[in-house]
Formats: sequence, structure tokens, C-alpha cells
Amino acid sequence: MDMTPELEERLAKLQQKYAVMGQDMLSYIDGLLYADYLTYWDYIHLDVLLNLQTPRTPFPDEKIFIMYHQVSELYMKLVRHALEQIAHDESLTGEKMRVQLKRINSYYKALISSFEIMVDGMDKDQFLSFRMALLPASGFQSAQYRMIEIAATETKYLAAFESREAMTNATPDELYDNLYWKKGATELASGKQTLTLRQFEKKYAEEFKRLLAEYRDTNVLACYHRLSPADQKNPEIIAEMRAFDHAANVEWPSMHYKSAVRYLMKKPMDIKASGGTNWQQYLPARARRVTFFPELWSEDELKDWGRKHTEDALNQ
Repeated sequence: MDMTPELEERLAKLQQKYAVMGQDMLSYIDGLLYADYLTYWDYIHLDVLLNLQTPRTPFPDEKIFIMYHQVSELYMKLVRHALEQIAHDESLTGEKMRVQLKRINSYYKALISSFEIMVDGMDKDQFLSFRMALLPASGFQSAQYRMIEIAATETKYLAAFESREAMTNATPDELYDNLYWKKGATELASGKQTLTLRQFEKKYAEEFKRLLAEYRDTNVLACYHRLSPADQKNPEIIAEMRAFDHAANVEWPSMHYKSAVRYLMKKPMDIKASGGTNWQQYLPARARRVTFFPELWSEDELKDWGRKHTEDALNQ
């Protein structure tokens, strides 16, 4: 290859870059010379990824169960990545926020449409058998699900519905103690915290409290309030926020409820969830009534929040 002016310019820039760092450019060029070519499978750690499924039973469909949950967690990480970009952008504009919200909504669309794998993609008898080997683990213990909620809205909107109004001037500890999902992990008979919840909080409570402080002024709703008046009235931004709210708090939990109804609802007594969670009251969007951005919905919309999706799940 000829030593063109373009190549000389780039070499000069590289030398300047490494000189500022106190490094020898020739050493880095030697490293580049001896380094092997990058491959697709090494770059995404394909072999590791495809061997992360370790079933605990001989039932074939347990692998489907594991892989789908792993895929879901990766999509939730994508959602968190977009939320972090909204929160940490010191020059955030309405357009930047709209772009990230649109990405979030595309991730939720993939999550929601793919959940049919969990509803109809497993043999019911196999599921009801292998799930007994998973006790007390539960999808309830998905920490990323909670992290998304924390990054989306004011903590008071994540409180249990009956105590939400009292949370306006609550302390951070009071807010944490009243998060709605804690009521979903109580034993149906005794009302005590399940082992599932105790394990979950032992591992993640401090991280959740740290995130509650971090996102207190940088959650999506807070960032929206700092936009210009024109951006706050922008119908495209409002539409993306409403779509995110509905997907996260109605459509996504309703798919879980639909799956639970298929596998766990049985007369005269429903089958217990693997983690002992109170799924009949916790999973339906209609029961939890969580809304990230209540100011963007009418009174009638909030009144009927999740009703249709809950009814559809029961009528499947």
C-alpha cells in the first residue's frame, strides 16, 4: 500500500494520541500486527451463550423455559440501556428523548409478541412437572424489571395502590417499604413474606435503594418535566411515553398473567406459583394499577387501566 497523504495524516494522529497518553505508538502497532482476526463467535461469546442453559430435570421443554427467560433479560437490559441514556444526557432534548423512548417501545414489542412462546410454546404437563424442581425461584426475582420501573417514574407511583396517596412526602425508606411488588410476594395463607421475597431483597435491596436515589431526579418523568414547554406538548413524545407506560404496565404483565392462567388456574383451587407469590392479585394489570406517567392519561383511561387485558386472559 502506498504511503498516501491520507495514511500519513492518520499515522500522525495516532502518534499524537499515544504521545498524550505517554505511550509508544509502535508498540501498539506491533500488538495490532500480532493480534488474531476477530470472529463473530468470539465477539459475542457465542459458545458461552449457547451453553448457558442447564436444566434441572429431564423434561425437554425446560430448555425452552430457560432460554426464553434469558432472552427476556437481554431485552430488559436493552431497555435499561436506553433509560440510562435519557437519565445521563446532560444536554437532553425532546428529540433525543423521543428516539430513546421509541427504542424502548420496539424492545417491548418484541418482548410482548414473543411471550406466546411461554403461553402456548410448552407442553403443559411437562411445565407443571419441571417447575417443581425450581422452587423457590420465580420470575418475580427479575431485578431488571424493578430497575426499569425505578428509572421510569417517581417512586410514589410505584407504591401499593392503597397507600400511594400517603407517599407524597414519604422518606426513601418508607417509599421502598411500600413498593407495590412486595405485596405480591406474600404467602396466600399466612400473609408472611415468602422465601422468594426474602432471597430477592437480601441480594438486591441495597442496589434498589441506590438506584432510587440515583434516579430520583433523572427518571423519565423527571426528565420530561425539564423539557421545554413545546417539547412537553409534543404529541410524538407524549405518544411514545404513553406507549412505554402501557407496554410496561399493562401488556407485558398481562402476558405473564395469561401464561399463569393457562398453566396454574385450576378449579376448585388454583395451583401455587413456584415462588409462592400471590399471582392472582399480583400479576393482573387491573389489580396492581401501576402507571408511570398518570398525568398523560385521562381519568377514564386510568379507571379502566388493564381491565380489558385482564378479562381477555381469563376468557382465553
